[in-house]
Amino acid sequence: MGTIALLSVWGILIAWAQPARAEDISDLVKQAQAALAKGKTDEALKLAEQAVATDDKSAQAHLLRGTIYEALRRHKDAIADFDKTIASDPKAANAYDHRGSERLKLGQFTEAIKDFDTFLKFKPAEEPGHWRRGIAYYYAGRYDEGRKQFEGYEKVDTNDVENAVWHFLCVARKDGVAKARAGLLKIGKDKRVPMMEVYDLFAGKLKPDDVLKAAKTPDTSAKLLSQQMFYAHLYLGVYYEVHGDTKKALEHLEQAVQQRQENHYMWEVARVHRDLRKR
Repeated sequence: MGTIALLSVWGILIAWAQPARAEDISDLVKQAQAALAKGKTDEALKLAEQAVATDDKSAQAHLLRGTIYEALRRHKDAIADFDKTIASDPKAANAYDHRGSERLKLGQFTEAIKDFDTFLKFKPAEEPGHWRRGIAYYYAGRYDEGRKQFEGYEKVDTNDVENAVWHFLCVARKDGVAKARAGLLKIGKDKRVPMMEVYDLFAGKLKPDDVLKAAKTPDTSAKLLSQQMFYAHLYLGVYYEVHGDTKKALEHLEQAVQQRQENHYMWEVARVHRDLRKR
């Protein structure tokens, strides 16, 4: 009996000493991704934590948990996981991209740009479409580089009013509103309400009240109406700001932030912008 018991204990110790199998991590990661896709963030986080506990050196596990923290707006926790991803795999391009976004949301614009630049070294084909780097350039005061980034985005989408507006903001900050208006990027049709009215506002063809009126469409679901009012207030905020009315700018930025948008990058940008202007 003593020999059998000793062998059993030895077997358990050997099992504990076995390294985590890659397939075990991958299975947990797949389950977590499936849960996250269904909006079950709590379940996804538990599975991701299991994956990390199984192998704390797994870049895959930390990248996954970081993206879940990102969805939960736990920005510092997300960055910590992306740090560990990169420590385990310095060529994990997406980790740099995600970390850059999280740093932007914390107002760390220079650091965000560095991460975006590293990501684009690994994936240069993504450069024209990387509008998030353009926004980081704007807040970092690197307006010429921001302008070029938004001009490059025209190769990806010529129907995005937001791209034209951020290009306008970069030019206006450096060369004035008149030059920005003269060089306003031409776009096709942005189907989001009230983006075409926002475009005409920056083109000098409409007034701020026209944007608000267009955003308040009748017979619209509460969720969609909130999104429309968010866009209206965000872009009225930056419009007033670039035209020198800081009081109205902050009022509209506050209202944009109050229109809470879940897992919405531009809502995070609005919050950052509001916080910067309050300071």
